Amino acid sequence: MTIGLQPDLILDARDLFCPSPVLKAAEEMDKLASGQLLRILANDQAAEEDIQRWAKRAGHTMIELRNEGRELTFLVRKG
Repeated sequence: MTIGLQPDLILDARDLFCPSPVLKAAEEMDKLASGQLLRILANDQAAEEDIQRWAKRAGHTMIELRNEGRELTFLVRKG
């Protein structure tokens, strides 16, 4: 985990499969103000690429991506 950065909102997208993690992340991101952080938990390996692409296209910044076995954790700053 990136030290000192606490998410403003956490999305548990574990056990959801493409495209649900990205769709849910977009819904949750809409609740945040620019500069706030969303932590996304997922275990669909396709989410690793999907969420990175979504964040870039949507103008958000990927702060952290951890892939620990089957668990993916993302920290995204809203653009």
